[in-house]
Amino acid sequence: MKFANPFDYPLAILIGGVSLIIGVRFIGIPNLIILPTAAAVATGSAVLIKYREPNAEKIAKQQLEKELQQIKILAQGIVSKSENLRQEANQSLTLGDFQLDLLVAIQTACDRINELPEKIDILSQKISHSDSLLSAEELELQLQEIQKKIPLSSGVAKQELEQLANSLRRNIQLAKTGKDTRQAQILNLHTLVQNSAGILQELQNKLRTSNLNNSDDLRELQELSKELKQVQDNVNILIH
Repeated sequence: MKFANPFDYPLAILIGGVSLIIGVRFIGIPNLIILPTAAAVATGSAVLIKYREPNAEKIAKQQLEKELQQIKILAQGIVSKSENLRQEANQSLTLGDFQLDLLVAIQTACDRINELPEKIDILSQKISHSDSLLSAEELELQLQEIQKKIPLSSGVAKQELEQLANSLRRNIQLAKTGKDTRQAQILNLHTLVQNSAGILQELQNKLRTSNLNNSDDLRELQELSKELKQVQDNVNILIH
């Protein structure tokens, strides 16, 4: 057991005080003996109380892991839906040039979605170690990468990057003051996974209702596929 300061635990001080009173008034132990004995009793009581206290870091990790598990379940559902989208795209799109480009874009986006559960596992492994907390310097590198991507992105993916940039700026301040940034990382991940589900559903609905011989409709589908892939790129930035 590690040392515990009895002054941090009023109950330990009380126990030490009671032992001092009993030793002096009722047993008659000399002060030279009872004083260090009472101090030892107080210290031992503090150590025992500290040992029996819930470990705050352990509880925090368990809560973070539980939240990640919930996100992973959501991600696995998205993977299943992406496979349905892949099948529908294979059946609906022919080998014309524009439709073939769209089919490739959809398949690429679905491939990236399939990686989501594995990426969540990577983050879970990092969070399980106390030395996995990102430093301010590492967060700065993430922010720089995001700022480069913002002008090249569009739609929901661009909005997410801007939100991630703002979140990273807050996390950098937290890291500089030694505070935990893991909860913010998980919240960002949850948002990205939910947005993936939303874009995926929109893409599937659009595929079912569009005129696949119309260039404008095909262009909209291409843009949605691009946004879906960009969201997965944002997940990569967040995790790695």
